[in-house]
Amino acid sequence: MPTLPRRFHPALLVVAITFLALLFSAGLRSAPGVLMVPLELAFGWDRATISLAAAIGILLYGAVGPFAAALMISFGIKRTMLAGLALMAVATFASQWMSQPWHYILTWGVLSGIGSGAVASVLGAAVVNRWFATRQGLVMGLLSASTATGALVFLPVLAWLSETGAWKPVVLAVSASCAVLIPLVAFLVPERPEDRATRRFGEAADTPPAPPMKQAATPWLAIEALVRAGKTPVFWLLAGTFFVCGLTTNGLVGTHMIAFCGDHGIAPVAAAGLLSMMGFFDLIGTTASGWLTDRYDPRRLLAVYYGLRGLSLLALPFIDFGPASLTAFAVFYGLDWIATVPPTVKLANQSFGERDAPIVFGWVLVAHQMGAAVAAFGAGVIRETMGSYNPAFLLAGAFAVAASLVFIGGIRPKSAVVPA
Repeated sequence: MPTLPRRFHPALLVVAITFLALLFSAGLRSAPGVLMVPLELAFGWDRATISLAAAIGILLYGAVGPFAAALMISFGIKRTMLAGLALMAVATFASQWMSQPWHYILTWGVLSGIGSGAVASVLGAAVVNRWFATRQGLVMGLLSASTATGALVFLPVLAWLSETGAWKPVVLAVSASCAVLIPLVAFLVPERPEDRATRRFGEAADTPPAPPMKQAATPWLAIEALVRAGKTPVFWLLAGTFFVCGLTTNGLVGTHMIAFCGDHGIAPVAAAGLLSMMGFFDLIGTTASGWLTDRYDPRRLLAVYYGLRGLSLLALPFIDFGPASLTAFAVFYGLDWIATVPPTVKLANQSFGERDAPIVFGWVLVAHQMGAAVAAFGAGVIRETMGSYNPAFLLAGAFAVAASLVFIGGIRPKSAVVPA
């Protein structure tokens, strides 16, 4: 079968810039973990109040996803990225004048949550579907790993900026990072392969063009796709287990790990370094997960990933929080941080078709962020009322083990494309 001649494919540049956009969005969402103690010291706000803003931001980060996916079809991937980055930059920049808890909730919870939701995992799924005919699992793994790389790049710097208890340098650094990316997207990201007179990466030259859509894409397409997907068991399986994924990653560890380490006498910079180590190993683990997803049953991979994650969280409260034990946890947990994304995306693609899959994955991501929001707020409440984070980590570990057992127990989501 004839294929296009080998040359630099614009899809590679699109992936590189999308990787940066997802990285900066993840950096913004990880910043509240660094801001928690400085804001507590500067304003006297309690940890539950500060956690509420983080929880709202995390929830909106997911809730915006399916609508953003629909907008990417009608409004365009490029324009949606630009709007999200601009809102992230403006909201975080404005937060330097906050003085009341509702200011923090508005800027870092509501506005930045909406902006970062437009530059989230659904963006990666849309880019992969539009620009790649082959290697979709590998590329999705790489883009998913960018969220952990955001912690790898941002957290040590942000922790260093806040080392003396200052919080304004943190918000300005995040705002500037988002603003810098806007011209790169504006000038270097084409909307479609056809805009560069090419086909999707790996697509045969004689492949017929995709048929035109039967209806115009609007934000209501997100609701219609949800209604169609909600009639299938596979959707509820993916949404339920991804709720657990959020509960056990960015909502708990991403938001509270620095404060948890602080309870054991570990300085914020050292704790941020621990999260960065997790991010480094997740870059390896999630990219490898994408490679494995192209070759093996994604259901079996998910059973393994959730089981290992649950065991690591169950063990964490019982370690001595010394350098050796924390390093072991960071490596073991980091390899599995968000390795669940590529197989989950593959199951969505298999089950819901090329048009609906990114939107349905957006709704699955809503469940993920609901779980993350529960953990972000709930862990803060547990710490405030019980004086320890241990019960929160034990509960999260138990949920992860339960998610693993769901896949081991014989639930088999076959290809079940819902008719449009």
